[in-house]
Formats: sequence, C-alpha cells, structure tokens
Amino acid sequence: MMINRSLRLLLPAQFLSSLADSALLIAAIALLLDIQAAPWMTPALKLLFNGAYVLLAVAAGACADALPKSWVMVLANAIKAAGCALMLLGMHPLAAYALVGLGAALYSPAKFGILGELLPARQLVAANGWLEGTTIIAIILGSIVGGLLLRPDVLLAAAAFIDEEGKQLAQRPAHFSIAAMALLYLAATVLSLFIPRPVRAAPRQRAGPGRLTAAFARSARALWSDPLSRISLAVTALFWGAGTVLQFIVLKWAAVALGYSLGQAAMLQGAVAVGVAAGAFAAGRFVPLKKAFRVLPLGILMGLLLVLMIWVSDVRAALALLLLIGFVSGYFLIPMNAVLQHRAQRMMHTGQSIAVQNFLENLAVLGMLAGYAALVWLDVPVRWLILLLGGFIAAIMVLLTRSLPHEGIPMEAAPERAQGPARRRE
Repeated sequence: MMINRSLRLLLPAQFLSSLADSALLIAAIALLLDIQAAPWMTPALKLLFNGAYVLLAVAAGACADALPKSWVMVLANAIKAAGCALMLLGMHPLAAYALVGLGAALYSPAKFGILGELLPARQLVAANGWLEGTTIIAIILGSIVGGLLLRPDVLLAAAAFIDEEGKQLAQRPAHFSIAAMALLYLAATVLSLFIPRPVRAAPRQRAGPGRLTAAFARSARALWSDPLSRISLAVTALFWGAGTVLQFIVLKWAAVALGYSLGQAAMLQGAVAVGVAAGAFAAGRFVPLKKAFRVLPLGILMGLLLVLMIWVSDVRAALALLLLIGFVSGYFLIPMNAVLQHRAQRMMHTGQSIAVQNFLENLAVLGMLAGYAALVWLDVPVRWLILLLGGFIAAIMVLLTRSLPHEGIPMEAAPERAQGPARRRE
C-alpha cells in the first residue's frame, strides 16, 4: 500500500506520542521512588492510565465525532504535555499520570477513527497494520529510551549539549526524562496540526451527558448485535486483556524457569512486542478485508503456544517461542480492527465505535489483571498461571470461531446507521 500524505503525518505523530507514553511510565515510576512513595502506587499508575479509557469512553467517542479528528489529536497530545509539565511542577505523579491517561483516552478514538475517513475500505487492513506496528515499535523503544534517560552516563553526555538550567535538570534523572517526554508530545502535537481534515468527517452534534451516554449505549448495542462486529470486539478485548496479563507472567516465568533478573526478563517482554509488530505488518500486507475472519484459528494457536512455555528452559527456545506468540497475535489482531472500523462506518460515527472498543478492551484489561492478582495472592504456581491463560485464550477463540455465521455474511452487509436524535446521516 502506498502511504499517502495523511498517513505520512499520522504515523510519526502516533510514533512520538506512543513512545512518550511508554517512556513516561518508567520516568513516573522513578519519580515515585525518588519521593519514597508506597509500593502500591507503582501498579496504580497503570490502573489509572487504563481506567481513563473506561471512565471517558462516552465522552471520548463523542468528542472524536463532534470535532475534526486531527484537532482532537492535537488537544489530546497537548493534555499529555500538560500532565508532564504538572509533574515537573510538583503535582503527585499519580494525579499527573492520570491526566496523561485522559489525553490518551481522547487520542485513541481519533487516531483509529480517522483511518476510515481518510482511506477506502480496501486499504483499512494495511493502514491498521502500519498504525499498530508503528505503535508497538514505539512502545518497545519507549521502554528502552525511558531506561536510558535514567542512566547517569547518558545524562552526562546529554548535559554537554544543553545550557546551565538543562544541566541542573539532568542531575535529576526522573525530571529530565519527564521534560524530554513533554517535548515529544509537543512534537506530536505539531505534526497533528498538519493532518488534512477528512472530507467525510462527522457533523457536529449538541448533546448533554445523558444523551451522550444514551448514544454510547446505542452504539454498543448496535455493534454487539452485528455478528461480525461482535466477534471483532471480543477478539480485540481478549487480545489486550491477555496481553497485559502475559507481560506479568513473562516476568514471573523468566525468573522461575530461566533464573532471570527483572531487567533480563524485560527483554523477553520485548521479544513478544517485536513479534506483534512483525505480525501486524504482515497482516497489513497479506490479509485483505474480505478474508479477515480466516485468521481466527490463529487465536487458538496462540493459546496453545502459550502452554508450551511450561516446558521451555532454554533462553534461545524462549526467545523463539515468544517471538512466534507475538507474531501470531499481531497477525490476527489487525484484521479484526479493520473489520470493526469498516462495519461501524455503516452504523455510526467511527469515533464512537472506537470508544466502545476501547471501553471493552480496557474492561478486559482491568478484569483479567484483577483475576491474575487474585491467583498470585493465592500463590498459584507460574506453570498453572500459564496453563490457565493459554487454555482460556484457546477456549474463547474456539467459541468465537464456531460462532461465525455458516453462510458467511459479506463484508458489505453491515446494517445501516440507526436513526434517532443522537444520530444523523452523514
């Protein structure tokens, strides 16, 4: 797929914003350590960040549809930069990082929703592959950059190129990293300013909280009542929920099976992310929209591959297996995103559909994290944790694969957009 001007601006803007999100988490954790915060506050950072997607699902989708999506991206990145600034000015890291999560919750429906307005349906899988792949690479590099910016030798090298005030800031690694992330958010904001306004943008709507909530509920019902949208929503929610739990399981498993330290285990997490990025790009290249559901059996394979981790005790085998798990995951995730966008275009505004997707995905993340925490509290061995997660994924994907309509609903047969006071035909 040829990358048009809009994608040439969207992809680097998304890359910078996601890289900063990933690196800022490490910086915020370092800042909590600096102020000797209670240990429970470290995982609370992640809960608050993901919780913003759930709490703001209604408003985020409406905002992305009421305004040009490129403008929403500008606003969202500016909010993230403001969160960094407030952290530097002394606001508690939990509160400031929650504000960054608010910006991320606004940003997501806009960045994915704009694809359906800028590109024809035949290019959606490829565009989603580029966007997801770029995001995953940014997350990987963000973790690396976040760690590097806390190293004294890197800070000393950076201090040689900055003024006296910058050198003083470099003596406080967490603050220096946060300031650098604020600059990345500002750069993403500038790039977003130049993304063309789509011709097919949604009309503005006037609605209070009650009408917005009712519109969100109608959108959720419409998507869930459509068989193909329901399957794609369930798959993406399962992917992100299981993927988040897998991050923690990999750390625990690497310590038990391989004798790895936390830092070494984090590199194995990177192997999964690299695999997901490769799978995302491959799906964008080889899976057309009309054949998107043929990849569903790969979800079953992903669950079975996870179970194989129980018998792995060699580092090279572990890397190969985690890369393969990541690749399979990325390959079946991207077509599901494209299906949801294409189906939703006929039923509602794209920002609303992505907001519903974010709501369900992050509910799955929070729910599966809570289940994982309960099992860890019960001192369940890591081998059983792996078996339970892999078996759960495989079982759910078997059910979803079997739920596909036998007659094969054509991709163009999505229901028309519902009529009502909160919906207008485009």
